[in-house]
Amino acid sequence: MQQVVWSTELDVERIVETYGNMLFRICLVLLSNEKDAEDVVQDTFITYLTKSPIFNDAEHEKAWLITIATNRCKNMRRYNIIRRHMNINDLQLYSKRKESYGLLDQLIRLPTKEKIVLLLHYVEGYKVDEIAKILTITSSAVKKRLQRGREILRERYRKENEYGL
Repeated sequence: MQQVVWSTELDVERIVETYGNMLFRICLVLLSNEKDAEDVVQDTFITYLTKSPIFNDAEHEKAWLITIATNRCKNMRRYNIIRRHMNINDLQLYSKRKESYGLLDQLIRLPTKEKIVLLLHYVEGYKVDEIAKILTITSSAVKKRLQRGREILRERYRKENEYGL
């Protein structure tokens, strides 16, 4: 019995260390609220522990965790009124790379459907087919959402440059 618990503790440490920051960034962008993002990530890890899923490989494990986290974020947005939004200036603290800060800042302001595909593609580095599997949508739906998201971002940048914002 002790050996199983010890093994589970090591596994939890591994998934928290491996996926914790990535899941937090995804949830932070989707929820725009640090505390809610922390809650969802914690809930994702609890689900991992209680379900004890078996994965084919590390990518399957990662995709499963992202799916659970994004679904929890959707539920939180759907059923809860987000109490407060994070200060956009604080976003830089959570950026994986300095170059990602501006992109993360703009992603927060996008509609949810476009936000998640752009985040997974440009920040986390997933390919279109991988995103389709994670979100259980078609590859063409991912491409369309990427296209719409880029158009929205392009228009915003154009307006900022035009008006000197």
